[in-house]
Amino acid sequence: MGLAAGLGTLAGTMITIRFGRMRPSTLSFLPGLAAGIMTAVILCDLLPSAYQHSNFKTALTGFWGGAGLMYALDMLLNNFHYFSSYSNKYLKIGYLIAAGIAIHDLPEGLAIAAAFETSEKLGSLLVLAIGLHNIPEGMAAAVPLRFGGLEAKQVAVLSALISLITPLGVILGLVIISISDNLIGFILAFAAGAMGYIVPVELIPESMRQNRFAAGTGILAGFVSILALHSLFK
Repeated sequence: MGLAAGLGTLAGTMITIRFGRMRPSTLSFLPGLAAGIMTAVILCDLLPSAYQHSNFKTALTGFWGGAGLMYALDMLLNNFHYFSSYSNKYLKIGYLIAAGIAIHDLPEGLAIAAAFETSEKLGSLLVLAIGLHNIPEGMAAAVPLRFGGLEAKQVAVLSALISLITPLGVILGLVIISISDNLIGFILAFAAGAMGYIVPVELIPESMRQNRFAAGTGILAGFVSILALHSLFK
């Protein structure tokens, strides 16, 4: 399941390679859909489950820890952008996006491991959310890499390697949980914080850049779809 979620990145890359440039409305709808799904999963599943498996203090610490890590990684990548030695700006941007995806795919894998330890329903919802979220990320990395001169096969191989980071995070998460069940609540809250940073800082601004209506429709559709799945599982 972790591999299925991670392969969303490769799927996004292959869509870009196959169809080339996509309509602005599509590029707005997909990140919006991922943002809506992730927001619903955070509010309806991750945070309540984190509190249930630990306590308020642990959940709060985990949440701000996850958000803080993503903020630090974001700042690190921004600084790296200024000191990068790549001569082609599109190639440079593509590598930076790919690095950012790889870095935050690890805590997503941790979240999947913790979620399945909590319930199969939560694990399945999280795999869906992360998989959809990875599709526009794969697109975002593939476009500048292709413009930068990389061949389609090279871009696909790089994306496939990035897709393996998520199942690697799942394995790491299972090892951590096997050491102590008390860490499940912290990891769930940590994942909620990491995703809580990604949604307003990356996904929503990216979706709003092209087509605000399509972005808003995607956000609403994603949020409502998770609520509908909750009703179906119940």
